[in-house]
Amino acid sequence: MNSSRTRRGRLTGGRFARAFTLVEVMVAASVMVLSISGALVTLQSGLRAVSQARHLGEATAIMQSEIERLRLKSWDQLGVIQAEGDTPISVNTATPGIHFQCLRSIRDLRDGMKEITLEASWGGTDGRAHTARLITRYSRSGLNDYFYASN
Repeated sequence: MNSSRTRRGRLTGGRFARAFTLVEVMVAASVMVLSISGALVTLQSGLRAVSQARHLGEATAIMQSEIERLRLKSWDQLGVIQAEGDTPISVNTATPGIHFQCLRSIRDLRDGMKEITLEASWGGTDGRAHTARLITRYSRSGLNDYFYASN
């Protein structure tokens, strides 16, 4: 009789405590493995999003710096830059391993109004190519407005 009690469970406070079966332990271990792998995938996705946001911020800073440099140009100087056509802009980045490229184009919208488009592109840590675009309108009296687009 003692041997059957030992096999079924341990005697605690006058009652037998039920032990987990091997199948229950295996199911619990599988659930834990799936939970941990799901958490790691979510963490990796979150870190990718943070990295992309940081790179988008750096691309924005690059384009904003170029716009500020162009604001100091006169209307005639902008015309000379426009005649050069689409021009790559030299970029210095603070992030090692990420190479940003920026392209500037200027076109006439109408008499006395130019549109300046800056497009920054970089290879993300997720292996995809990313771009951000800054479009400004510049009149003879100065900068009018600007907006960003990214993908």
